[in-house]
Amino acid sequence: MDRVMGMYVIDPRQHHALVQAAFLKRGFAQDEAADAARICDLTARHGIRTHNAIKALHLDEQLGSGSGGCVPGAEVERLPSRFPASEVWDAHRKFGPSVAFRAMERSIELAGAYGIGQVAVDNAFHYLWGGGYVMEAAQRGFIAYTNCTAALAEVVPHGGTYPTLGTNPHSWAFPTVEAIGYPIVVDWATSVTAMGRVQQFKREGKTLPPGSAVDAQGRETTDPSAVVALLPFGQHKGYGLALLNELYSAVTGGSLPTLRCKPDASPGEKTAPTFYFQVIHPEAIDAGRHAGGRDRTENLLAVIRDVLGHGNEAALLPGQLEAEAAARSDRVGGFIFTEAEIAEFRELARSCGLPDWTEEDLKPCD
Repeated sequence: MDRVMGMYVIDPRQHHALVQAAFLKRGFAQDEAADAARICDLTARHGIRTHNAIKALHLDEQLGSGSGGCVPGAEVERLPSRFPASEVWDAHRKFGPSVAFRAMERSIELAGAYGIGQVAVDNAFHYLWGGGYVMEAAQRGFIAYTNCTAALAEVVPHGGTYPTLGTNPHSWAFPTVEAIGYPIVVDWATSVTAMGRVQQFKREGKTLPPGSAVDAQGRETTDPSAVVALLPFGQHKGYGLALLNELYSAVTGGSLPTLRCKPDASPGEKTAPTFYFQVIHPEAIDAGRHAGGRDRTENLLAVIRDVLGHGNEAALLPGQLEAEAAARSDRVGGFIFTEAEIAEFRELARSCGLPDWTEEDLKPCD
């Protein structure tokens, strides 16, 4: 293969240790720092540049432990519920990935017992890459879904001029490993692009696609340095999906999206995001009467082949790029980062009192 210029491979152990050290330095508990490294490892391995460790640390600095939006060492409170397959938690602003990993695990336990399980979380903090949580559940044989309200209102509703919605991602995953070798994962922000990608493009000197963002005057812009708000994808369609997250949040107990992560919010209002997790055991929805006498796995594969047949063989499945990125990471023996990202990691290592990443640490990506 031709060498990819300007990209380097980092030992996963080195990446994990740096991210964990960075969060420990900021006052997070050992388990929280480990969870931070775990979700950042997942993003790095699967090529998710918009929600990697740089994004995680930036969010914490701007909206998290640096401003009171996240409380290191906080304890999650499980609230009373009369529904055995459903739980509602108050996260008390605990570190988002720590809450998310546990909420997904609990949803899996509930689905194993009842066929379906769900956990709603109030008073949360950004959990980074939703796709990582559902992907891990699907790899264990479950159908999984999560949505969250984003940290800030950064998206203009279709037909409007002022940002009153978050990027509000939705993430689904299906247990298709036996059928195709990896889980199908549908994971997206409801804006045309994620704010993390805007930051990535700014870092790398790139321009945005037309129709994805607006400047301070509400005019469309492709300059990532001029972006103050994003546009919903598919116009009214992305708007509707973003609104769903806000409505889930409203039922759970969340407050006004325009107050989120703003410490000067009106007295009595909340400023924290909310999460929602749902897991389904496939047997709970399996009629056992698949066409052609196929079993569940064979039927999944038959449906996928039909979708990608008829001249559609070049089409990609959701989750395929992530699976290919993970395979590539495994093949080269580490996580792949750009020169701009490496520069930030090196500065982070110095700030944590860790040895600088030397040329020996940076293997060019082939």
